[in-house]
Amino acid sequence: MSEQIKPLVHIRTPTYKRPVALKRCLQSLIDQTWDHWVCDVYDDDPEQSAATVVQDLGDDRIRYTPNQPQKFASKNIDGCFSRANPHGAQYFCSVEDDNLILPRFIEDNIRICREYGVELVFRNQLIEHDSGTEKARFSDQGILEEKFREGVYDPDLFRLSILADIGVSNGGMFWSDNAKTDLEIGVNCTATLQEYMRTYAICEPIYVALEPLAVWAENGEQTTRDLGNAASYLRRELDLKRAIQKLQRKAWQRGGKPDPQHFISTDEFAFDPSLRATGLVKGLISFKTGPALGLRRKLELIARGLLIQVVGRTEPDLDRFILQRGD
Repeated sequence: MSEQIKPLVHIRTPTYKRPVALKRCLQSLIDQTWDHWVCDVYDDDPEQSAATVVQDLGDDRIRYTPNQPQKFASKNIDGCFSRANPHGAQYFCSVEDDNLILPRFIEDNIRICREYGVELVFRNQLIEHDSGTEKARFSDQGILEEKFREGVYDPDLFRLSILADIGVSNGGMFWSDNAKTDLEIGVNCTATLQEYMRTYAICEPIYVALEPLAVWAENGEQTTRDLGNAASYLRRELDLKRAIQKLQRKAWQRGGKPDPQHFISTDEFAFDPSLRATGLVKGLISFKTGPALGLRRKLELIARGLLIQVVGRTEPDLDRFILQRGD
């Protein structure tokens, strides 16, 4: 395929004071089998430490942008899912500075979009344990094998994944300019909550690709730079879980309130039935879990769910988001 008719892919890379990791990340872009791409690096370091990394690589497809003013982690990441299309690209993805993509990531995602007629692909990722240390190593399998099946998911079904897990992860998403789903959240919240909200926002078929062609660094403690996040750990956890609980219940309602037993047992997901049942009970959605949960465990989850509902707090922006993104 000639360069003139190859679709252009716009890669967005948020970064903050991790020059060694960033260099590896950007090198993984250079190593792609699909060479028609452009990358914008959004540096949240006021000292602009990423500028030297970009300059030293000497690849004119990689452009450097310092954030002025500083955005902090969640806003910098969320901005990488914007609908803005300054380069006239046909496809998009976000690769955070401590993550990377394997050589066929772009090429195979485009193949799936064309072959299955979808605008969203959720790609499996390997886990890099102890990232940034001498003990760093990749997992033997990806993060999705025990969660999803390979293939196209209806959006109503896919959104229910937040009852058992986080749903989509940022580094696994690949989308086209024709996507109906607005993946940018636009709400002040943690980067963790963003992924639940991004899952809730899905409003069209999405292909889950189980071949792991991306790598996610397991180092969450290194990326907690959210502005205004000064509350105690317990308060943050209760508020996060209350927000998740709201999203879970709305996703259930939005999907037409499917039969709980079918959701727990269907082979359309790979999640363990106990995880699905846990989401139903802790989310105060349904207590009809059959043999998936014992009585004692169910009572514990009901108590936790009620505590979260009573004590957890959410911002009005979350309610507005839920209303805006509902069908």
